Amino acid sequence: MKNYEFWFLVGSQELYGQEVLDIVAERSQEMAAELSKKLPYPLVYKDTVKSSAQVDKLIKEANYDDNCAGIITWCHTFSPSKMWLNGFELLQKPYCHVATQYNEEIPNEEIDMDFMNLNQAAHGDREHGFIAARLRMPRKIIAGYWKDEKVAKRLGDWMKVAVGADFSKHLNVMRFGDNMRDVAVTEGDKIEAQRKFGWQVNTWAVGDLVKEMKAVTDEEVEALFEEYKAEYDINTDDIAAIKYQAREEIAMQKMLEANDCHAFANTFQDLYGMEQLPGLASQHLMSKGYGYGGEGDWKVAAMTAILKAMGEGGNGASAFMEDYTYNLVDGKEYSLGAHMLEVCPSLAAEKPRIETHFLGIGMNEKDPARLVFEGKPGKAVVCTLIDMGGRFRLVCQDIEVVKPIYEMPNLPVARVMWKALPDLTTGIECWITAGGAHHSVLSYDVTAEMLREWATIMDVEFVHIGEGSCPAKLAEELMIKDLIWKLK
Repeated sequence: MKNYEFWFLVGSQELYGQEVLDIVAERSQEMAAELSKKLPYPLVYKDTVKSSAQVDKLIKEANYDDNCAGIITWCHTFSPSKMWLNGFELLQKPYCHVATQYNEEIPNEEIDMDFMNLNQAAHGDREHGFIAARLRMPRKIIAGYWKDEKVAKRLGDWMKVAVGADFSKHLNVMRFGDNMRDVAVTEGDKIEAQRKFGWQVNTWAVGDLVKEMKAVTDEEVEALFEEYKAEYDINTDDIAAIKYQAREEIAMQKMLEANDCHAFANTFQDLYGMEQLPGLASQHLMSKGYGYGGEGDWKVAAMTAILKAMGEGGNGASAFMEDYTYNLVDGKEYSLGAHMLEVCPSLAAEKPRIETHFLGIGMNEKDPARLVFEGKPGKAVVCTLIDMGGRFRLVCQDIEVVKPIYEMPNLPVARVMWKALPDLTTGIECWITAGGAHHSVLSYDVTAEMLREWATIMDVEFVHIGEGSCPAKLAEELMIKDLIWKLK
């Protein structure tokens, strides 16, 4: 990850005199320094903006500074909005407007006209907000006292979203082979994806991977095997299968690094020259922050990488996921998510164990090793990106992960069980109404609000399923959105 930072631009004007401007600058630096202690990335005070030329200069610098992931503005005093117009028209970075003020409460004895002239955020921010509304700018607005923990939390979440947007713009996805045959939802317009999201999605032959696997040394395999032993419990006697997965992982990571790729996809239908579908290999790569998509699903591979980058520490608890089966017993309605091999151990409630089992699908010559575990309980989301033809749609659903209500001793894969909101059947109907894919990304770190902001920055349609969702109302909403997006 880059050394990301966010620029703090504070609005004012020359009208108030140098003494007031000095106070504004001093307070702004204090706010940036104090907030930075609570935020995931530094907030850097750049200047108190007092003219159009100053705005233009700072915006141009922000656009071309690779470490600047976005700008955050606030108007301590009244800042005439016309002087921001040209700069905002040039802005290419994510933008957040924090509507706050230096003092938490109105000082009964101190308040006079000098105080009023200095502390004009209440209408300065409204003037500032108008020009962004007039320009139809995508933006995040956060109102509240700047020392409030809730404000810092929301600002920090937005920073992670902005980092996810920058990460997306430079994301390369490696496809080993093509998509699973005859599947509709894993297809998509790669040119539009590159134009909209920045992703470069290209294919490498499985034969290239096999060649790289042959070049991996036994010493490299043994070293990774030792990592596996330290991180996971080994619950199989088939050590050769584990070491084969290590060989696959080393080869894939070398190819990913050589081609600057941070996400990959493969399919069980294309394993030419390989003994096993990468299972443990894919899971361990995901634990390092790589995105993954099964059956050639490059969209979910990219989204997994992006949500990981948006998570805690730049590699959060997010994973490739698939709805596998339901529990439809009245009062015990749950969805069971899993995949044949590849679920990231960042979701695990306890230390995962390595097991080998027969995989009755694909072209495996031998039983693949994989990590088996239960997902940890907690609030989460599942999201999926689909190509609607002419535009992309990001579908997000709120869920609550629970400890599985069954032990399922014969299920040889990682599994996550959750309660869908508003309830299972309504959630299913809404998801299908929106065209949600069977592949998704499950995340404990990224919220629906964060995904909405990411969709806003990337200029794609967003659909949120949660408490209060209704299939009939959603169908009407989607019909209206369809008309709106066709006009854009």
